[in-house]
Amino acid sequence: MVYRYLALGDSLTVGIGALFGSGFVPLYRKKLEYHLGSMVLVSNRGVNGLTSRGLLSMVKYDEHLRYLIKEADVITISIGGNDLIRAARSARGNLLSPVLIETLESCEKHVSDIISQIRQLKKKSHPYFIRLIGLYNPLPRSEAAYQFVRQYNEFLIGFTSKNIATAPLLQAFQGRERELLFIDQVHPSSKGYRVIDDQLARLGYDPLASIGNISVRRK
Repeated sequence: MVYRYLALGDSLTVGIGALFGSGFVPLYRKKLEYHLGSMVLVSNRGVNGLTSRGLLSMVKYDEHLRYLIKEADVITISIGGNDLIRAARSARGNLLSPVLIETLESCEKHVSDIISQIRQLKKKSHPYFIRLIGLYNPLPRSEAAYQFVRQYNEFLIGFTSKNIATAPLLQAFQGRERELLFIDQVHPSSKGYRVIDDQLARLGYDPLASIGNISVRRK
């Protein structure tokens, strides 16, 4: 019996800033194997610099990726950080900047379309779950970036259902940036990725399994 874990997203999914094997994807895989009581195969489709528009294009037009989505038992998605960084730097601290507002709206639209595409592909699927990775603020000195992150995270939480949950990162990272960010002060450090893994684990493993009440998908 084997579970399939598909990791989608940007450089967080790639694991930039962590020592080899210390990104959240390999860490989370270990927790999945422990709590599901079975082997977990990982397909890591993370892309450095990926935006929400780019991920939507992949999900819509990459036929191999669409196959992986159909087959996946677990999907994690980290997206939105690059949209934020580009918009916040353009906004130059202006909370009412049209660039910031338009980027947030377009990012939310892209993510909604991504979730819709995945739901459609998995309409007749076996049990599965999706874990959305909330944003921390990679620009902690920017109030504009903070407001973007806060609103975007609230938007992600709106997808909560029996199959979807969001790992909250803003409060977990806030005030601990020197400790949890890599030397580039944008990506998590190895310790930061452990925090992401911990936040994912707190969400549980339903409907595949409940902690302490394992139920295994047989193939």
